[in-house]
Amino acid sequence: MTTHRFTPATLHNTLGSHAPALAIASGDTVIAATADAHGFDARGGKIGNRPNPMTGPFFIEGAEPGDTLLIAIRDIRLTRGTGWTFDVLSPNVVEPDAVLRFRGRRKAEWLIDAEKGRARLAVPPPALADWSVAVEPMIGCFGVAPDLGQAVSTATGGRHGGNMDYRGFRPGVEAMFPVAVPGALFFLGDVHAQQCDGEIVGTGIETAADVTFTARVLKGRKIGWPRGMNGTEIFTIGTARPLDQALQHATTEMLDWLMADHGLDEVAASHVMGQCVRYDVANVFNPAYSVVCRVARAALP
Repeated sequence: MTTHRFTPATLHNTLGSHAPALAIASGDTVIAATADAHGFDARGGKIGNRPNPMTGPFFIEGAEPGDTLLIAIRDIRLTRGTGWTFDVLSPNVVEPDAVLRFRGRRKAEWLIDAEKGRARLAVPPPALADWSVAVEPMIGCFGVAPDLGQAVSTATGGRHGGNMDYRGFRPGVEAMFPVAVPGALFFLGDVHAQQCDGEIVGTGIETAADVTFTARVLKGRKIGWPRGMNGTEIFTIGTARPLDQALQHATTEMLDWLMADHGLDEVAASHVMGQCVRYDVANVFNPAYSVVCRVARAALP
């Protein structure tokens, strides 16, 4: 298997059937440079435009509609010592009267110390003068080209993945996407140094990174929505608005997974899920919200 190092010349603001930037074999590894959500690279140069400019697409040889693309996230190395967020909560996550308390949203700069594993505000409010957060890199937006010739904005997500903003997409996690076009056409970007559940200020700590991933085609393995696995859990992600529809997609995908791979019928799967499912609200800022349905591996028969 081959390891490729890739620095993009062009970034994309949609996930769709764009010309491949690099063709790789199933099982190959790529170290891919990404820009932040507004298109600023490792040196602070503007190489793309908002929202969430993507590196790629990567054409994975042998991937065909009806297959599944598995992406193993090997490493996320932050390549810039600064990042940014917005400074107040998104209006849609608080009661309407509370919105009046906030002034206009502004960008706040963060200083990232990757060696110490901490990030702090460059100009903090007095109450946060000695405050910092852990650096826990994650991928905010990644996925494959959707079907029907669509080109879907990187501001949102769907069955193809896209802008899910799930803080669980970290090194050591394997993500799975349904292949809809030849070669799958895999994109990635929008790395965060840290982010809360829900992305409730509209951003994580947005920065540039080198992401190392291994791509593998699962032939004849058909799924409906993105899935993931880590050392202790399996999970599914639904993306839609309203929030309950996103939950329905994630829950149905987990039901289908338990039935297909664990020998359970609807009743048995319902018993397992009814007592063992945990939900995460991945994002409630994007045009479509994302909900994660998790089941511990230890709970599986």
